[in-house]
Amino acid sequence: MNTTPQPDPKDRPARLTVGVVGAGRVGPALAASLQLAGHRPVAVSGVSDASRRRAAALLPDVPLMTPAEVLGHAELVLLTVPDDALPGLVAGLAETGAVRPGHLLVHTSGRYGARVLDPALRAGALPLALHPAMTFTGTPVDVQRLAGCSFGVTAPEELRLAAEALVIEMGGEPEWIAEDRRPLYHAALALGSNHLITLVAQSMELLRTAGVGAPDRMLGPLLGASLDNALRSGDAALTGPVARGDAGTVAAHITELRAHAPQAVAGYLAMARATADRALDHGLLKPELAEDLLGVLADGAAGTAGPTRPTGTDGEPGPGGNPDPEGPDGPEGTDGGAR
Repeated sequence: MNTTPQPDPKDRPARLTVGVVGAGRVGPALAASLQLAGHRPVAVSGVSDASRRRAAALLPDVPLMTPAEVLGHAELVLLTVPDDALPGLVAGLAETGAVRPGHLLVHTSGRYGARVLDPALRAGALPLALHPAMTFTGTPVDVQRLAGCSFGVTAPEELRLAAEALVIEMGGEPEWIAEDRRPLYHAALALGSNHLITLVAQSMELLRTAGVGAPDRMLGPLLGASLDNALRSGDAALTGPVARGDAGTVAAHITELRAHAPQAVAGYLAMARATADRALDHGLLKPELAEDLLGVLADGAAGTAGPTRPTGTDGEPGPGGNPDPEGPDGPEGTDGGAR
């Protein structure tokens, strides 16, 4: 539910004609959301067949035009092209005279703030950076997912209320991001979202190789619980063999990955080292267990990892190679993580 206070009506943008330059997965969905709020999509630009199909599905009866023609028909223009293409697009539109004074230009790049629109600003346009922190499918479900979605908002101070009002009209929650923090903000989202997809896809592939018939069904409840625990508790939610210091188990993992999925070894080692560092800092990984674990990870990076049986301070291995059968969070099976 959107709990952000609604802006005063006088601060809300008037009903606007809307154009989309770049009919990828994002632009048509945002335009469709603005249409639900009373704005009127009038033009869309798309080159590929997939873009044209998306535009037809989400913005039926809205004509396809060139980017310059879109700007000629719309008061509010969504520039929803890839990050690397955005500076050149803005410069080109400004140089050709397509930008008019009073044009409300909105880009959806996470990487850039409002300054990337400076060429258009000099031509009299009003620049806004509104980045939805959401993954898009290019289907009508995207419009529903915008409800409660956070938007990274960057704009000149005098346009802040208009920018936030547009976000709220799309069902989103505005979050102000300083111009110089946009790359860091975007890196954080990519780390948490884009890389998550890679990790889940790799995990499903490995489960299939291990003989699991429905890896999605197996992973769904586990990943859902892990995500919920992480959002609620942060590092305190860390669990599994790395956080417990089970060096022998980690060594066995590396051996199996080298045999069955060598392309996954580097990612496993990088995430295991990052997990070990965070578990140490949070007091979950005991220092006396960390030495053996970090040694296994170093050997794994060198391609020499093999099974080990780490010992605790008393020299006696615990069950399964863990000298502390309780683990860092209590008896086995009570900390809710993957074993």
